[in-house]
Amino acid sequence: MEEKIKYELEFPIHASPSLIYQYISTPSGLSEWFADNVNSRGELFKFIWDGAEEQAKLLTKKSGERVKFRWLDDEDEPFYFEIRIQVDEITKDVSLMITDFAEEDEVEEAKMLWTNQISDLKQVLGSA
Repeated sequence: MEEKIKYELEFPIHASPSLIYQYISTPSGLSEWFADNVNSRGELFKFIWDGAEEQAKLLTKKSGERVKFRWLDDEDEPFYFEIRIQVDEITKDVSLMITDFAEEDEVEEAKMLWTNQISDLKQVLGSA
């Protein structure tokens, strides 16, 4: 199996951290921008896109701050994806920090996918 590479993205976003957190941590919030539909049972989340399903386990969740998931396909691997809300202490600017992994030849495509997803989130938040 090809080794995956960790990458990070930062997206400035004009919305309150508590509002953003609702959209990154709940199935209903994630359904608004991340996937067509999201269901959860405990820490198991099922993401549905165009009829295809992917399952992820919620690894950590810190209220108002971040969520971290691992795809069940990567269960024996150290890979995860994290969505973190970062607030600049001085300017109070809010950014969404994405940490994810992709195979070397798929990193640019994965970054574009996140850019599109976050664009959808900004639309939902009225922050676009």
